[in-house]
Amino acid sequence: MVGSDGFTKGMEGAQAPGEAAQALTAILQTHYLRYLIIVSWALGLIATVGLAHGLVWFVATLAAGALRGEVEKRVSQRAGSGWGLVFPAVATATTAVWAVAPLLAWFSSSMFGRELAIAFLMSGYVLVFAQLRNSPRQAILISSPYGVAAAIIAVTLLGDPVFWPFVALAPFTAASLFVLVTMTMLREERIRAFQEHQAHLIEELEAARDKADAANEAKSNFLGVISHELRTPMNGVLGAAQLLSATRLEGAQREYLAIIRNSGDNLLSLLNDILDMTKIEAGRMNFEAVDVNLEDLHRRIVGPFEAQAEAKGLNFIAEFEGDVPAVVRGDPLRVCQVVQNLLSNAVKFTDQGTVRFVTRGRRVSERRVAFEFVVIDSGSGISDDDMDQLFQPFTQVDASSTRRFGGTGLGLTISRRLANIMGGEISVTSSLGEGSTFTFVVEGEVVTWRAAEAAAVAEGDVVAGDGMEVLVVEDHPVNRMILEAWMASTGRRTSMAENGREAVDAARDQRFDLIIMDVNMPVMDGLAATRLIREDGGVNAETPIIFLSASARNEDHEAGLAAGADAYLNKPIDFRSLSALMVHAQGGRAALRRLAEQGNEAAAA
Repeated sequence: MVGSDGFTKGMEGAQAPGEAAQALTAILQTHYLRYLIIVSWALGLIATVGLAHGLVWFVATLAAGALRGEVEKRVSQRAGSGWGLVFPAVATATTAVWAVAPLLAWFSSSMFGRELAIAFLMSGYVLVFAQLRNSPRQAILISSPYGVAAAIIAVTLLGDPVFWPFVALAPFTAASLFVLVTMTMLREERIRAFQEHQAHLIEELEAARDKADAANEAKSNFLGVISHELRTPMNGVLGAAQLLSATRLEGAQREYLAIIRNSGDNLLSLLNDILDMTKIEAGRMNFEAVDVNLEDLHRRIVGPFEAQAEAKGLNFIAEFEGDVPAVVRGDPLRVCQVVQNLLSNAVKFTDQGTVRFVTRGRRVSERRVAFEFVVIDSGSGISDDDMDQLFQPFTQVDASSTRRFGGTGLGLTISRRLANIMGGEISVTSSLGEGSTFTFVVEGEVVTWRAAEAAAVAEGDVVAGDGMEVLVVEDHPVNRMILEAWMASTGRRTSMAENGREAVDAARDQRFDLIIMDVNMPVMDGLAATRLIREDGGVNAETPIIFLSASARNEDHEAGLAAGADAYLNKPIDFRSLSALMVHAQGGRAALRRLAEQGNEAAAA
């Protein structure tokens, strides 16, 4: 009785196997409705022609339906050329069994037999055409047994006054079926047009997304190149300034040198702010998870600002409160960045009075602690109207402060976003004329609550006279000069190479205690040179290698470590950081690899 619109193309031409299979699947999902209709027709027949005839028709119809279902399953598995004609034939034969019902009702002796027969005919047509609404030609074929039944009934009415009213039902039924099919096709056409429109919009959105991704990638690459090109000359300026500060200078010379160093530091800070903001917006900001000594972290944070506050005539107070553990696990660099930004603003915008820094700890559990890093100043304060723009990028509350102090206006924006990424928050309270209080709240994993003795590793200059043999690979002559001078001042012996090829040759002939490798060099870059040194199996195959490069992106760091480096430092050279790494390098690659592995585990988490 019931057909499928999935085989229309089978009668009109070849059909894709996937489409036929989908159509048959939809048919099979309607078998429950089919059985419900069979039961209702059987009950109608039993009421008119008796139990025996009704049950016979019921069993015959079920058998025909079972046969048809088996054929449909087979066709669905083999749908393709030629198989599209099998279904209409089987469906027509099944419909012939259904068409017996109106004939049984018509020729019964029941007073409602004729009315039931007409109802069967009309409902049979509707059922076929409803399911084959997109295939009128197939519907006409499959419903033909109902036409034969109607013709037999019409013949029996020849000469009967009821003949012409019965015949008049034909155009009425045809018109109703035409309206049903037409309305259904129009609705589905609208649905199809809407779906096509949606698909077009999706394609446009995907194209726009791809374009935006490409633009972001281009921006990231551009910033990476700019970072490298700016850091390279800044390394020469700041490195030479650090070396010059260790020489005998007159008062005026030291003042000029301080201007050079401060200006260079400010320029580097601006560059880092822009790069950090770009990483955050791109979702590429990675965080470490290393063991952090709170006292060391505290000294690292407050050290620069005690001197700044003293120079401005401010009182600077730093203290601990509450239950503060000895060692926690986290990212000291990013915590320092957030807190130091808050302290920098407090010292910068406070002209007189006190800047107070409080580190509070609250035990959450045996392995968790909640920190509050509180910065309190006695500055001019912030109005309620200005609070809304306080954390907006490229915005400063007082435009004159930009001219007075400089800056991008990104500091607080970056700090809040970093705090949010770490699962924390930054809040602020302020009163005009009285000062402001910034609070950075974040939780940490406790490693140990008791203060433990730690190995004393100098944060300043490296212990002089350790006699390390160091190979410095650097293509920039100024950077080579600065590194050679600094190494000589600390008792190290250095050999120089201007590119990766010279480094590979030097590493093949002489044993070194440490190799400091630039990345972007002519002839052969640092990545390729490091791989060759590691793969060569020579005397320096297990020599610690530290990358020192102006390429400061996270992906650059990952590429360096993957190539075989054991640590990665960004230019401009921070001699304190390089000193600390060189102390670890005396313990071999294992000591440096542990630091790198901790960073990789944090990035993966």
